[in-house]
Amino acid sequence: MSTIESTATPAMTATRVLAAYLEEARAECLRYLRNPGFLLPTLLFPSVFYVMFGIFLAHANSADAPRYLLASYGTFGVMAPGLFGFGVSLALERDTGLLTLKRALPMPPGAYLLGKMCMALLVAAIVSVILLCLAIFVAGVQLPAWRIGGFFLLEVLGVLPFAALGLLVGTLVKGQGAPGVINLIYLPMAFLSGLWFPLPVMPAFLQAIAPLWPAYHLNQLALSAVGLGQGGEALHVAVLAGFTVAFVAVAARRLRRHG
Repeated sequence: MSTIESTATPAMTATRVLAAYLEEARAECLRYLRNPGFLLPTLLFPSVFYVMFGIFLAHANSADAPRYLLASYGTFGVMAPGLFGFGVSLALERDTGLLTLKRALPMPPGAYLLGKMCMALLVAAIVSVILLCLAIFVAGVQLPAWRIGGFFLLEVLGVLPFAALGLLVGTLVKGQGAPGVINLIYLPMAFLSGLWFPLPVMPAFLQAIAPLWPAYHLNQLALSAVGLGQGGEALHVAVLAGFTVAFVAVAARRLRRHG
């Protein structure tokens, strides 16, 4: 009697799965770190704004201004890696077929998104370090070590809601239109969340709708991290977590249906 031998491909070992995740994360980080069109604006915009308004102009208005603007521009700075790193790249990769190709490769299905998440976390960490160095060594902001560490950790993890929002936008728009759509979200959200002008000096209507934006809640946590908070930290964390879960859930559903 003849026997039929199975030709099925054996499952990947845990070591190979881990190596695949690490390699995808390394490739994504290198790809964006070598892309000046993404990296330079992401690093320079919050840094230049902080130098202009948090160092040169701030001391004339308030002694707390450099510390206040560290929180605001820290939030502004970590929004970009999530929104642009996920939103624009996902839309372009869907259009060009790269996402379909990656799905066909023998790699863990979550490695693609994990790689982009590691890239966003890395860039957010670089932005936070630059702003902290400017604040401490140039603007003269005095913060204890635990506040410095707390602010850094908050800003790095704070990129996640915006990565989730970018992921959702990347499933909704075409590649050519993605940069414009992301900018229409990024810049108005920064303004309406009180990152450019303190909310108390803005019209009452804009103050009332500020909690609708995730940037507002991250900024409130950042202000608390530098010692200027007004309480309610648990609520802000819960709202950001809710935004993140909701954006990812809708984006995952769209990716399953539309690719």
